[in-house]
Amino acid sequence: MGKLYAIADLHLSYKLNADALDALHDVHGDDGLILAGDLGEREEHLETAFRWARAHFKTVWWCPGNHELYTLPSGKTTSPDDDDDYGEGGGKEPRGQAKYDACVAVARRHGVLTPEDPFVVWDCSDEEDGGGGGGDGRAAKALVCPIFTLYDYSFAPDGVPRGKEVEWAAEEGVCATDEVLLHPDPYPSREAWCDALLKRTEARLAEAAAEASAQGMKLVIANHWPLHERVVALPAVPRFRIWCGSRRTGDWHTRFGAAVVVSGHIHIRRTDWIDGVRFEECSLGYPRQWQRARDAGRDINAFLREILPGPAERGEEGVTRWRTLGGP
Repeated sequence: MGKLYAIADLHLSYKLNADALDALHDVHGDDGLILAGDLGEREEHLETAFRWARAHFKTVWWCPGNHELYTLPSGKTTSPDDDDDYGEGGGKEPRGQAKYDACVAVARRHGVLTPEDPFVVWDCSDEEDGGGGGGDGRAAKALVCPIFTLYDYSFAPDGVPRGKEVEWAAEEGVCATDEVLLHPDPYPSREAWCDALLKRTEARLAEAAAEASAQGMKLVIANHWPLHERVVALPAVPRFRIWCGSRRTGDWHTRFGAAVVVSGHIHIRRTDWIDGVRFEECSLGYPRQWQRARDAGRDINAFLREILPGPAERGEEGVTRWRTLGGP
């Protein structure tokens, strides 16, 4: 096996992003790729992403982001982040769990692994001398675990009462599109859906961690939403953090023996080391958010983040490496 890469937030409803896929170098036939959510809103966006990924990579994983879960009004084909009035969403598109299930079905048609499939081992020992990894920050073999957690608004500051988080964000004019287009059906709320997902995922990761430990491996945990609050930095819209995860996942990287935690959603590329575990935010983002990279001559190849075996040097605890222009 070759290397394992990840990328998130391709947002293929934007033509510029969709066209950018064509620039991928045809050198990844033995490599794996994690697609960490927000490929787009429609089935055709998933189809495009999965066809592209499967044409270039040996194995592909996908975990959902909030955009895949949107229920758009009938006939709406552009990004929900455009300045349009969405009303309450609807049409005949599936909602909530049914929308997620429909996305999983698309992935399976293309042979893409999802959070509903058994976790599998990625072994890139040939790429790195040293077996299962050492003190240099690398890991050659790991159990790859794509997961789906959603969020429960608990990233709000301690002083914000439970149930008032959305009102708190609205005080500064911040409201996520999720509040209109991401339906929790059949659960009564997004928090309830998140609770069910977290309980199920905890059980699966505990089992996976035991299996991996018995084989001398660690996990690669891939989720669209960040698992740890420390990697949620949103200087332009700090109150958007309530839609970015759950405090309940804050110890999963150590509790379940992760070598690397992969996420997207924030659209601010960064690498962090927390408790000796590497965290990789690997989003592409909206066209305006990677304009500087394009101006510098970078293309989609610069935004594939190497997960395994990873960097030769272990990063410094608590020091963020910002990857604004992509690259290593």
